[in-house]
Amino acid sequence: MLESVLALGGLVLLRDCVEWEGRSLLKALIKKSVLCGEQVHVLGCEVSEQEFREGFDSDINSRLIYHDLFRDPLNWSETREALPGGPLEILRAVGKRTGPGHVTIALDSLSWLLLHLPCTTLCQTLHALSHQDSCPGGEPPVGQVRVLGLLHEELHGPGPMGALSSLAQTEVTLGGMLGQTSAHILYRRPQQCPSHQTQWFSILPDFSLDLQGGPPLESELHPDPHTSLPTASFTVLQTKPGYRPYLLRTRCLRRPGPRRSR
Repeated sequence: MLESVLALGGLVLLRDCVEWEGRSLLKALIKKSVLCGEQVHVLGCEVSEQEFREGFDSDINSRLIYHDLFRDPLNWSETREALPGGPLEILRAVGKRTGPGHVTIALDSLSWLLLHLPCTTLCQTLHALSHQDSCPGGEPPVGQVRVLGLLHEELHGPGPMGALSSLAQTEVTLGGMLGQTSAHILYRRPQQCPSHQTQWFSILPDFSLDLQGGPPLESELHPDPHTSLPTASFTVLQTKPGYRPYLLRTRCLRRPGPRRSR
C-alpha cells in the first residue's frame, strides 16, 4: 500500500513533524525507485551528502545523482560548482533531460526551498515538472516525472501548505501511536474522487520498508483491585483523510462497590 505512492507521477508530499521524522521514509522511497530502474536525482539542502548517503549500499549510492545544495546553497564561494540559477535551475534542468524512462526527483527538503524561494515561483516550477507527461508542440513524452518533497509542516502557514497541497497528486502524513509509525495517504487521481488509506510500517536499517498491521484497535486499561479509580476503554478513530488518528474515550467503568440499601 505505501509503495503505491510510486505508482503515479507528479508531486508527492511527505508531511512529517517533530515527533515523526520523514527523511527515513524519503530514503526508503528513493531506494525503491532506484531498484525499479528509475533515474533518481536528489537535491540535498538540509544535511550533508555524506550523512544523506549513510545506510545505502554501494550499488544504490552509485546510481544516485546528488546535487549538493547543503555545502554552498547560494554559491557564495563562487566556485561555479553550482548552477547559476540555484535550486530552481537544477529542477528545470532535470525536467529538460532527454531519453526515455521514469525520473524521480527527491527534495530534501521542500521546506528548505519554500523558506528560501518565492512560494509562487516554486509552485510554478513544481507544476511544470508534474506535467512533463504532456509535452507541448506534439513532442512525445520522455517519461514520467515524480517529485518527492519532504515537508516539515510545522514550519509553514496555511497559505503555502494549501498551495502545495493543491499541486500534489499524493500526500503522505506521518503519525503513529504505541511506538509504531503510520502513514495516512491521500490520493488524487484525474476524474476520480480523492481516496485515502492508512498504512503502519517500520523502516529497516538498510532503508527497506517493513509493512505492518498496526496496533490493536482497542486497548483496555484494567482496574487496580486496590483502588476504586475509574477505568476507560479507548478506541482509535480516524478523522478526515490525511489526518492522524485520535483517541476517543468510549465508556467509563467504575469498580463495583457495595450497593446502598433503600
